[in-house]
Amino acid sequence: MIIAIDGPAGSGKSTIADLLAERFGYSKLDTGAMYRTVAYVSSARGVDLDDEESVVDVARALDIAFDDAGDAPRVLADGADVTREIRTPATDRIVSKVSAYPGVRRALLACQRAFAVGRDVVAEGRDIGTVVFPDAGLKVFLTADPAVRARRRVLQRHPGAAADDPALAAEIESTLADLVRRDRLDASRAEAPLRAADDAVHIDSTSHTVDEIVDMIASLAEDRR
Repeated sequence: MIIAIDGPAGSGKSTIADLLAERFGYSKLDTGAMYRTVAYVSSARGVDLDDEESVVDVARALDIAFDDAGDAPRVLADGADVTREIRTPATDRIVSKVSAYPGVRRALLACQRAFAVGRDVVAEGRDIGTVVFPDAGLKVFLTADPAVRARRRVLQRHPGAAADDPALAAEIESTLADLVRRDRLDASRAEAPLRAADDAVHIDSTSHTVDEIVDMIASLAEDRR
C-alpha cells in the first residue's frame, strides 16, 4: 500500500510520515528532501540556478539515497551526508526555483517511483497524490495556518527551544515570509503544482497534536488496507 501525504512546507508532513512509517513498518519516501538535495548540491557546486539545463544535469547525475540505519535518518548525495545542509534557511530560499524545473521533476520522478516498487510506502511531498503515485491507496492533503507552520519550522532548527522565546521572533517572521512566498511559487508553477488530489482527505493540523494527526491517518489507512 502507498500512503501519499501532500501539503505545504511546515504542515507537519515529514514528522507525521516518519511516525506512520514506523507504526506500519513501511518505508518512508521524503520527496522534498530529494529536491532540497538537488538545490543544495547545485548551489554548493557553483551551478547557476537560473541555468535550467545545468541544474537538470545535476539532478540526472546525482545519486540520492536515504539511510535509516542509525539513530536518525540521513540523506546522502553521492555518498555524502547532506541531512543538515538541506534543511537550512539558505536551501529553503532556493528549493522552489529548482523544483519548478520540469527536467528536475522528471529526473526525480523516475527515482521516486522506483523506490516504491515492491514496497509498502509512506510518501510525502507536494505532488505525491497527483503525479508521483496517482493510484495511492490513501491520499492526504495536510495543511496548517502559515504562522503555525513558520513557528514549527523554526523550532525544528532549535530543538528544545520554547515556542515563545523572544530570541526566535525575528527568525519566525522571516521564515513566515519565506513560507508564504514558497506556497505561492509551488502552487503556481506549471509543472506538478502544489494542489490536493481530487480524492484526497483534507486535514488541517493547526489545532491538533502530531499524535492526533497520526492516529487520524492511521485509522484511514487501516480502513483501506
